[in-house]
Amino acid sequence: MLTQQIINGISIGGIYALLATGYALIYSLLGFSNWAHGDVAMLGAYIGLMSVTAGRLPFWLSAILAVLGAGVISILNERIAYRRIRNNNSPTMFLMIAAMGLSITFQNLVMLVIGPKFKTFPPIFPVKSISVGNIKIGIIDMFSLIIVAIALILLTYLINKTKFGLAVRAVASNMRTASILGVNVDKYIMLVFFLAGSLAGSAGMLLGMKYTVYPLLGNTSLKAFIASVLGGLGSVPGAIIGAFIIGIMETLVSAYINTSLRDLFVFGLLVVILLVKPTGLFGKEVEDKA
Repeated sequence: MLTQQIINGISIGGIYALLATGYALIYSLLGFSNWAHGDVAMLGAYIGLMSVTAGRLPFWLSAILAVLGAGVISILNERIAYRRIRNNNSPTMFLMIAAMGLSITFQNLVMLVIGPKFKTFPPIFPVKSISVGNIKIGIIDMFSLIIVAIALILLTYLINKTKFGLAVRAVASNMRTASILGVNVDKYIMLVFFLAGSLAGSAGMLLGMKYTVYPLLGNTSLKAFIASVLGGLGSVPGAIIGAFIIGIMETLVSAYINTSLRDLFVFGLLVVILLVKPTGLFGKEVEDKA
C-alpha cells in the first residue's frame, strides 16, 4: 500500500533529517562537509547502548547521556582539530581532510576497543504496531517520529526566534563583520557543533534501536549528506525537506522495484543534483566550498 510505504519513508527520513541538519549547520558557518559527523552519531549510539547494558541505567538517562556525549565529542572535534586549521587560515579543503581523518580514527578506535561485532539494544519498547485504518506504525517508529518532530520544531525555533539563532545567522552570513559587531564567533561555532553533535547523537540512538549498533553505523549519514545536498548545502529547511524526500524515495524503491537498487537510486540522485542543480533546492551560489 502506497500510504504505508510513505509513512515508513517518513520514519527513516526523520532520522536522516536529524543528521542532515547537522551537516547544514556546520556547512553554513565553516563552508565544509563534516565527514566525521556520522561517526559522532555512531559514538552516541554506543554511549547509549553501553549505558543501558553495562551501566544498567534507565533508558531515558542513557538517551540523555548519548545526546550530551555526542555533543561534547563534536565540540572536541572542533576545538582540537578544526579550530587550529581555521586560525591558521588554511584552505577549506584542509577541514574536510581533517574530518575524514577523524572519521577513520573513530571507526578503527571503536573496532579496537569494543570490537567489530553488531550489537543490539535490549527491548525498550514492545514489538507491536499501532493501526490507523489500513496503516500500521511500529511503536519504535512512532517514538522516532515524536522525537524527530520535537527536535526539529525546537531547532527551527532556536534558529529563527532566539538571540542564539540571530548570532548564528550573522556568523553564517559574514563571519568577519559579525566579529567586528561584537559576536563571539568561536563561542557560537562551538555551540553549533554541540547542537549538531546532539542531533547526531539522537539520530544514532534511534538508528541503533531500529537496527543495530556497529562501528560503521556512521556511514548511514551519507544518505543524510545527500539530503543536505538536495536541499542546498547550508540550508537547514532544505536539509529537512531533502531528508524526507530521500527517506520516502528509498522506501518506495525498496517496496516497488528492488531492495538492492535502493542505494543506486539514492546515489544516482546525488549525481543528477550535482549535474542539474548543484545548489540544491534552497541553496545559494557559493565558491571554494568542499
